[in-house]
Parts: sequence; structure tokens; C-alpha cells
Amino acid sequence: MALEEQCSAPSQWRSISLTHVEFAEGDLTGRILAYISLLPIAILVGFVTLIVFKRELHTISFFGGLILNEGVNWVLKHIFREPRPCAGAHTTLHTEYGMPSNHSQFMWFFVVYFFLFLYLRMHQTNNARCVDLLWRHILSIILLGVALSVSYSRVYLLYHSWSQVFYGGVAGSTIGIVWFFFTQEVLTPLFPKIAAWPISEYFLVRDTSLIPNILWFEYTVTRSEARNRQRKLGTKLQ
Repeated sequence: MALEEQCSAPSQWRSISLTHVEFAEGDLTGRILAYISLLPIAILVGFVTLIVFKRELHTISFFGGLILNEGVNWVLKHIFREPRPCAGAHTTLHTEYGMPSNHSQFMWFFVVYFFLFLYLRMHQTNNARCVDLLWRHILSIILLGVALSVSYSRVYLLYHSWSQVFYGGVAGSTIGIVWFFFTQEVLTPLFPKIAAWPISEYFLVRDTSLIPNILWFEYTVTRSEARNRQRKLGTKLQ
């Protein structure tokens, strides 16, 4: 259906409570896409959770890039001042400008940065086996599908035009590439010094850049410590 026909078609819109993302009444596809469009919020919550519990510098840098990306999107919207399609179709909007799409820019920054991390950063620090490469490929395909789904949802729900979503993707991808290499070449060499700052030590901020597989490292260290404590406890009980 053409965009003009969609805009002219009278629709009763419903919103997901709290988030106010609206979809046409009785449209199951729109309802599903409305929930999919909330994925950036889930990603932000995940990042905050990781930072609070892990306090790892690369994760903090990744999150900082996302915040920078959001700031760039705000600036671009107020430079171009291009209105959203179907003006007045939605009653709950944070900004009237639609160029570029915030959701699209956010998701493509996240996905492109993650791609580079999987295939460049992990390639440098780990001897990839077939199984490792397989899960990287599968994860990449899933992330690509998620980014495309979120981008499409913004057009389907009449929040953005195709051009706004496209240029949002271009902007997010470009910033993701720039921020990844900035983190790799500029920030990563500084991480050991930053981790040694008194304030970093106070908040238990750490640098795991040189550890090839952090999941395996944490698993083996935790298991070893648990066994040592269990042996000491058994000795005391005897």
C-alpha cells in the first residue's frame, strides 16, 4: 500500500502502555512490530545491568558510543527538521522531526559495532575454532534480522519514511565503525591506566581487554575458588 493511501486510511491507534508506541487497532502484525520497536530500550537496560554488575571498561565505552550516537541523532534531526510522514497520525511523539530515524540509527550502530567486535576484536584475542565461528555467524544473522525488523517497524507503524530509516541506518553504521576503531586504537591502550585510577579501584572498574574468553576465565576462576573454599570448610569441620 502506498504511503499516501496509508496516511489517508482512517485508523484507530492503540498504544503499548508506558512506552506509548502506537499500532493500528486489530492489526496483529502492527502489534508485534510495535513490541519489536521497543528493542532499543531493552538493549539500554541490558547495558546498564552489565555496567552495574560487571563494570568492564569496554562495555562502558560501548555504552558511551550509544549515548554519543543518540546525541548525534538529536543534532541531525534539528538540522534537517524534516517532518515525520502522516503528520498527526500519532498523538504521542517525543519530537516532530523524523530525519534520521532514531530507532534505525540506534540499532545499526549497535549491530555494526557488535559485528566488528565479533570478527575483529575477538579474532585478535582468540584462536577461533569451527564452533566459535559458527556461533558468531549465527549471532550475526540474528542481529541483522533484528536491525532490519526494527527499521521496518518504524515505516510500517508510520513513524518514519523509508528515506528516514535508510539514512538513520547509514548514520548509525558510520558512527559505529568510527567509534569501534576509536575505542580500539585510542581508548583500549588507556584502559590499564584508567583501571588503576583510585576512583576506578573504589568502584571496582576493571579492564579485561587482554583476556581472550572472559566467560571461560570467570567460570574457571569461580569454580577454582569455590573448590578451595569448600576444601577449607571441610577441613574446619573435621
